Amino acid sequence: MSEIIDKAEAGKNARQYHIGIAPGEVGTVALLPGDPFRVPLIAEFLTDVTDVAHNREHRTMTGYYKGKLITATSTGMGCPSTAIAVEELARVGVTSFIRVGSSAALQPGINPGDLLVSEGSLRNDGTTAAYAHPGFPAVPDLEITIALKQAADALAEGKDYAVLSGINCSDDAFYAETPEWIAQLNGLGILNVEMESSALFVVSRLRKLRAGMICACSSNLVDGTSLYDHDPAKLMDGWRNSIVAALDAAVALDL
Repeated sequence: MSEIIDKAEAGKNARQYHIGIAPGEVGTVALLPGDPFRVPLIAEFLTDVTDVAHNREHRTMTGYYKGKLITATSTGMGCPSTAIAVEELARVGVTSFIRVGSSAALQPGINPGDLLVSEGSLRNDGTTAAYAHPGFPAVPDLEITIALKQAADALAEGKDYAVLSGINCSDDAFYAETPEWIAQLNGLGILNVEMESSALFVVSRLRKLRAGMICACSSNLVDGTSLYDHDPAKLMDGWRNSIVAALDAAVALDL
């Protein structure tokens, strides 16, 4: 029998297959949007920007914020590509991750552009089942979560948007989210639903990394506003505010 490849060891100390990055090309903290076109949006807040790589859904740029080297890498949509991004970024030197994404609210009164800080994810995905026992929790790093909430609250003072925190859900199938499923999540008090954080949190815990998430509300699935009739300007403002909060948290903790 030929030798079976151990993927846990393959590719270490090398340019990574999916993200196209080699050791030494990134910093120790990475902001993770889903959309590769939002990586340049993060770069707008940075100085001395370098366009590092763009392969498949994974685009990476680096730059400095208040003297700290920041990496921004897009994960693509869903847990499989997010897990790949985290695994490969960790192999090239990233030790802390902050997801900055879009998310649909599941409780009434949350508006497009509001900021949502995750305290943990309901694992309704297939990827983390390959990593851990079904009862293993998908929870972010405590210090990063607190720093994100504090930074977001400070940024929101006197502004026309809210900052909320709570448990979110990570789903695999965007168009399989039925009204019955949305109602069930609402009844559980789940704050919002997105598609990446459970993989981010589980992989980070297992690999002894740190992770957190702050999202901009894109729509409200119980107030009747979908992605198809949302307010683009409010969402763009939400993305920008979530990015600044994540950057301030990264600097405050010296990630």
